Amino acid sequence: MSNDPWGQDVLVDFEDGIAWVQLNRPDKRNAMSVGLAREMSATLDALEVDDRCGVIVLTGVGEAFSAGMDLKDFFRATDGVSDVERMRAYRSTRYWQWRGLIHYAKPTIAMVNGWCFGGAFTPLICCDLAIADEGATFGLSEINWGVIPGGVVSKAISTVMGDRKAMYYVMTGEKFDGRKAEEMGLINEAVPADQLRARTTELAKILLGKNPTVLRQARMAYKYARYMDWEQAAEYLTAKADQTTFVDPEKGREHGLKQFLDDKTYRPGHGSYVREG
Repeated sequence: MSNDPWGQDVLVDFEDGIAWVQLNRPDKRNAMSVGLAREMSATLDALEVDDRCGVIVLTGVGEAFSAGMDLKDFFRATDGVSDVERMRAYRSTRYWQWRGLIHYAKPTIAMVNGWCFGGAFTPLICCDLAIADEGATFGLSEINWGVIPGGVVSKAISTVMGDRKAMYYVMTGEKFDGRKAEEMGLINEAVPADQLRARTTELAKILLGKNPTVLRQARMAYKYARYMDWEQAAEYLTAKADQTTFVDPEKGREHGLKQFLDDKTYRPGHGSYVREG
Protein backbone atom coordinates (compact mmCIF):
# COMPACT_ATOMS: atom_id res chain seq x y z
CA MET A 1 0.00 0.00 0.00
CA SER A 2 1.38 3.42 -0.97
CA ASN A 3 2.40 5.89 1.72
CA ASP A 4 2.07 8.80 -0.67
CA PRO A 5 -0.11 11.58 0.85
CA TRP A 6 -2.12 12.17 -2.32
CA GLY A 7 -4.91 10.11 -3.89
CA GLN A 8 -8.18 11.77 -2.89
CA ASP A 9 -8.49 15.51 -3.57
CA VAL A 10 -5.06 15.54 -5.21
CA LEU A 11 -3.68 13.17 -7.84
CA VAL A 12 -0.03 12.87 -8.90
CA ASP A 13 1.33 11.20 -12.04
CA PHE A 14 5.05 10.95 -12.78
CA GLU A 15 6.42 11.17 -16.31
CA ASP A 16 10.15 11.44 -17.04
CA GLY A 17 10.91 13.73 -14.11
CA ILE A 18 7.66 15.72 -14.33
CA ALA A 19 5.17 15.44 -11.48
CA TRP A 20 1.71 16.23 -12.82
CA VAL A 21 -0.11 17.45 -9.69
CA GLN A 22 -3.85 17.60 -10.30
CA LEU A 23 -6.57 19.14 -8.16
CA ASN A 24 -9.14 16.36 -8.11
CA ARG A 25 -12.62 17.71 -7.35
CA PRO A 26 -13.98 17.90 -10.91
CA ASP A 27 -17.62 17.86 -9.75
CA LYS A 28 -16.86 21.13 -7.93
CA ARG A 29 -14.69 22.53 -10.74
CA ASN A 30 -11.78 21.78 -8.40
CA ALA A 31 -12.92 24.33 -5.84
CA MET A 32 -10.50 24.33 -2.93
CA SER A 33 -11.70 22.81 0.34
CA VAL A 34 -10.08 22.35 3.75
CA GLY A 35 -9.34 18.73 2.84
CA LEU A 36 -7.73 19.70 -0.45
CA ALA A 37 -5.55 22.30 1.31
CA ARG A 38 -4.24 19.73 3.77
CA GLU A 39 -3.64 17.15 1.06
CA MET A 40 -1.89 19.66 -1.20
CA SER A 41 0.37 20.82 1.64
CA ALA A 42 1.39 17.23 2.39
CA THR A 43 1.85 16.53 -1.34
CA LEU A 44 4.19 19.49 -1.84
CA ASP A 45 6.21 18.46 1.20
CA ALA A 46 6.56 14.92 -0.13
CA LEU A 47 7.43 15.88 -3.71
CA GLU A 48 10.13 18.30 -2.60
CA VAL A 49 12.30 15.31 -1.59
CA ASP A 50 10.96 12.77 -4.11
CA ASP A 51 13.54 11.85 -6.75
CA ARG A 52 10.76 11.07 -9.22
CA CYS A 53 9.96 14.79 -9.33
CA GLY A 54 12.22 17.36 -10.96
CA VAL A 55 9.52 19.80 -12.05
CA ILE A 56 5.95 20.20 -10.78
CA VAL A 57 3.08 20.96 -13.14
CA LEU A 58 -0.02 22.10 -11.27
CA THR A 59 -3.33 21.60 -13.07
CA GLY A 60 -6.88 20.39 -12.55
CA VAL A 61 -8.83 17.25 -13.40
CA GLY A 62 -11.64 17.79 -15.89
CA GLU A 63 -12.63 21.15 -17.37
CA ALA A 64 -11.25 23.47 -14.70
CA PHE A 65 -7.97 24.53 -13.16
CA SER A 66 -9.93 25.66 -10.10
CA ALA A 67 -13.10 27.66 -9.49
CA GLY A 68 -11.50 29.17 -6.37
CA MET A 69 -12.31 28.60 -2.72
CA ASP A 70 -15.20 26.25 -1.95
CA LEU A 71 -17.76 28.39 -0.13
CA LYS A 72 -19.31 25.42 1.66
CA ASP A 73 -16.37 23.09 2.19
CA PHE A 74 -13.98 25.80 3.25
CA PHE A 75 -15.71 28.87 4.63
CA ARG A 76 -18.77 27.15 6.09
CA ALA A 77 -16.58 24.27 7.26
CA THR A 78 -14.49 26.71 9.32
CA ASP A 79 -17.50 28.51 10.84
CA GLY A 80 -18.26 27.47 14.39
CA VAL A 81 -14.97 25.67 14.97
CA SER A 82 -12.30 26.66 17.45
CA ASP A 83 -9.80 29.39 16.62
CA VAL A 84 -7.06 26.76 16.62
CA GLU A 85 -8.87 24.61 14.05
CA ARG A 86 -9.61 27.64 11.88
CA MET A 87 -5.99 28.78 11.96
CA ARG A 88 -4.81 25.25 11.08
CA ALA A 89 -7.04 25.34 8.00
CA TYR A 90 -5.77 28.79 7.05
CA ARG A 91 -2.17 27.71 7.61
CA SER A 92 -2.51 24.73 5.24
CA THR A 93 -4.11 26.95 2.62
CA ARG A 94 -1.48 29.66 2.91
CA TYR A 95 1.33 27.13 2.77
CA TRP A 96 0.39 25.42 -0.46
CA GLN A 97 -1.10 28.44 -2.25
CA TRP A 98 1.73 30.90 -1.64
CA ARG A 99 3.95 30.71 1.44
CA GLY A 100 5.59 27.41 0.47
CA LEU A 101 4.93 27.54 -3.26
CA ILE A 102 6.75 30.85 -3.83
CA HIS A 103 9.96 29.47 -2.30
CA TYR A 104 9.56 25.86 -3.40
CA ALA A 105 12.83 24.02 -3.97
CA LYS A 106 11.82 22.71 -7.39
CA PRO A 107 10.52 24.66 -10.41
CA THR A 108 6.75 24.90 -10.78
CA ILE A 109 4.50 25.44 -13.78
CA ALA A 110 0.78 26.18 -13.61
CA MET A 111 -1.14 24.64 -16.51
CA VAL A 112 -4.54 26.32 -16.69
CA ASN A 113 -6.84 23.93 -18.51
CA GLY A 114 -10.19 25.66 -17.98
CA TRP A 115 -11.93 27.72 -15.32
CA CYS A 116 -9.66 29.80 -13.06
CA PHE A 117 -11.49 32.00 -10.59
CA GLY A 118 -10.95 33.91 -7.36
CA GLY A 119 -8.65 32.15 -4.91
CA ALA A 120 -7.14 30.05 -7.71
CA PHE A 121 -5.27 33.15 -8.89
CA THR A 122 -2.95 32.83 -5.88
CA PRO A 123 -1.34 29.43 -6.66
CA LEU A 124 -1.44 30.30 -10.37
CA ILE A 125 0.67 33.41 -9.77
CA CYS A 126 2.91 31.79 -7.16
CA CYS A 127 4.01 29.08 -9.58
CA ASP A 128 7.20 30.12 -11.38
CA LEU A 129 5.66 29.91 -14.85
CA ALA A 130 2.15 29.56 -16.23
CA ILE A 131 0.63 28.35 -19.49
CA ALA A 132 -3.08 28.34 -20.30
CA ASP A 133 -5.56 27.12 -22.83
CA GLU A 134 -6.28 30.24 -24.89
CA GLY A 135 -9.98 29.53 -24.33
CA ALA A 136 -9.67 29.18 -20.54
CA THR A 137 -11.99 31.39 -18.51
CA PHE A 138 -10.52 33.65 -15.82
CA GLY A 139 -12.41 35.86 -13.40
CA LEU A 140 -12.33 37.80 -10.15
CA SER A 141 -16.07 37.66 -9.65
CA GLU A 142 -16.24 38.31 -5.90
CA ILE A 143 -17.56 41.85 -6.33
CA ASN A 144 -20.68 40.40 -7.93
CA TRP A 145 -21.70 38.53 -4.79
CA GLY A 146 -20.83 41.17 -2.24
CA VAL A 147 -17.31 40.38 -1.03
CA ILE A 148 -13.75 41.35 -1.90
CA PRO A 149 -11.22 38.92 -3.40
CA GLY A 150 -10.29 36.59 -0.56
CA GLY A 151 -6.98 35.61 0.96
CA VAL A 152 -3.99 37.30 -0.68
CA VAL A 153 -5.44 37.39 -4.21
CA SER A 154 -5.18 41.19 -4.37
CA LYS A 155 -1.52 41.02 -3.37
CA ALA A 156 -0.86 38.20 -5.85
CA ILE A 157 -2.33 39.98 -8.87
CA SER A 158 -0.46 43.18 -7.96
CA THR A 159 2.83 41.35 -8.57
CA VAL A 160 2.13 40.43 -12.20
CA MET A 161 -0.63 42.73 -13.49
CA GLY A 162 -0.56 46.48 -13.98
CA ASP A 163 -2.71 48.50 -11.59
CA ARG A 164 -5.23 49.65 -14.20
CA LYS A 165 -5.94 46.15 -15.49
CA ALA A 166 -6.01 44.60 -12.03
CA MET A 167 -8.35 47.26 -10.67
CA TYR A 168 -10.63 46.90 -13.70
CA TYR A 169 -11.25 43.21 -13.15
CA VAL A 170 -11.44 43.49 -9.35
CA MET A 171 -14.05 46.26 -9.67
CA THR A 172 -16.14 44.87 -12.55
CA GLY A 173 -15.91 41.11 -11.97
CA GLU A 174 -15.79 40.61 -15.74
CA LYS A 175 -14.39 37.38 -17.15
CA PHE A 176 -11.50 37.14 -19.63
CA ASP A 177 -9.83 34.40 -21.63
CA GLY A 178 -6.33 32.95 -21.87
CA ARG A 179 -5.27 35.28 -24.65
CA LYS A 180 -6.14 38.28 -22.49
CA ALA A 181 -4.39 36.69 -19.52
CA GLU A 182 -1.19 36.46 -21.58
CA GLU A 183 -1.54 40.03 -22.81
CA MET A 184 -1.79 41.28 -19.19
CA GLY A 185 1.17 39.24 -17.93
CA LEU A 186 -0.89 36.93 -15.75
CA ILE A 187 0.51 33.91 -17.64
CA ASN A 188 3.54 33.37 -19.86
CA GLU A 189 1.65 32.12 -22.88
CA ALA A 190 -1.72 30.92 -24.14
CA VAL A 191 -1.97 28.02 -26.60
CA PRO A 192 -4.82 26.08 -28.21
CA ALA A 193 -6.32 23.46 -25.91
CA ASP A 194 -5.02 20.58 -28.00
CA GLN A 195 -1.45 21.87 -27.63
CA LEU A 196 -1.57 22.70 -23.92
CA ARG A 197 -0.10 19.52 -22.47
CA ALA A 198 2.54 19.19 -25.20
CA ARG A 199 3.75 22.78 -24.76
CA THR A 200 3.81 22.40 -20.97
CA THR A 201 5.79 19.17 -21.29
CA GLU A 202 8.22 20.89 -23.66
CA LEU A 203 8.80 23.70 -21.17
CA ALA A 204 9.17 21.28 -18.24
CA LYS A 205 11.81 19.33 -20.17
CA ILE A 206 13.76 22.52 -20.82
CA LEU A 207 13.85 23.14 -17.07
CA LEU A 208 14.79 19.53 -16.35
CA GLY A 209 17.83 19.99 -18.59
CA LYS A 210 19.22 22.80 -16.44
CA ASN A 211 21.59 22.45 -13.51
CA PRO A 212 19.01 22.03 -10.70
CA THR A 213 21.05 23.83 -8.03
CA VAL A 214 21.73 26.84 -10.23
CA LEU A 215 18.12 26.89 -11.41
CA ARG A 216 16.88 26.94 -7.81
CA GLN A 217 19.34 29.68 -6.85
CA ALA A 218 18.41 31.78 -9.89
CA ARG A 219 14.71 31.51 -9.06
CA MET A 220 15.21 32.50 -5.44
CA ALA A 221 17.64 35.31 -6.32
CA TYR A 222 15.04 36.94 -8.54
CA LYS A 223 12.20 36.53 -6.07
CA TYR A 224 14.08 38.10 -3.17
CA ALA A 225 15.85 40.80 -5.16
CA ARG A 226 12.63 42.27 -6.54
CA TYR A 227 11.75 43.58 -3.06
CA MET A 228 15.17 45.23 -2.50
CA ASP A 229 16.55 48.57 -3.55
CA TRP A 230 19.48 48.65 -5.98
CA GLU A 231 22.24 48.77 -3.36
CA GLN A 232 20.75 45.92 -1.32
CA ALA A 233 20.21 43.87 -4.47
CA ALA A 234 23.79 44.38 -5.60
CA GLU A 235 25.18 43.06 -2.31
CA TYR A 236 22.66 40.23 -2.06
CA LEU A 237 23.11 39.02 -5.65
CA THR A 238 26.90 39.08 -5.39
CA ALA A 239 26.70 36.95 -2.27
CA LYS A 240 24.08 34.68 -3.89
CA ALA A 241 26.35 34.07 -6.88
CA ASP A 242 29.21 33.11 -4.56
CA GLN A 243 26.92 30.86 -2.56
CA THR A 244 25.72 29.15 -5.74
CA THR A 245 29.26 28.32 -6.80
CA PHE A 246 29.99 26.93 -3.34
CA VAL A 247 26.88 24.70 -2.98
CA ASP A 248 26.59 23.43 -6.57
CA PRO A 249 27.63 19.75 -6.59
CA GLU A 250 27.88 19.79 -10.41
CA LYS A 251 30.34 22.71 -10.38
CA GLY A 252 28.41 24.23 -13.24
CA ARG A 253 30.31 27.51 -13.32
CA GLU A 254 33.61 25.68 -13.57
CA HIS A 255 32.44 23.37 -16.35
CA GLY A 256 30.64 26.12 -18.25
CA LEU A 257 33.69 28.41 -18.26
CA LYS A 258 36.00 25.54 -19.23
CA GLN A 259 33.79 24.52 -22.14
CA PHE A 260 33.49 28.16 -23.27
CA LEU A 261 37.04 29.46 -22.72
CA ASP A 262 39.24 26.38 -23.01
CA ASP A 263 37.42 23.70 -24.99
CA LYS A 264 35.50 26.12 -27.23
CA THR A 265 32.57 23.68 -27.18
CA TYR A 266 29.97 25.98 -25.61
CA ARG A 267 28.67 29.42 -26.57
CA PRO A 268 26.49 31.25 -24.03
CA GLY A 269 23.08 32.02 -25.48
CA HIS A 270 23.18 28.95 -27.73
CA GLY A 271 22.01 26.29 -25.30
CA SER A 272 23.23 24.93 -21.99
CA TYR A 273 26.73 23.84 -21.18
CA VAL A 274 27.15 20.05 -21.22
CA ARG A 275 26.37 18.77 -17.75
CA GLU A 276 28.88 16.25 -16.50
CA GLY A 277 28.03 13.26 -14.28
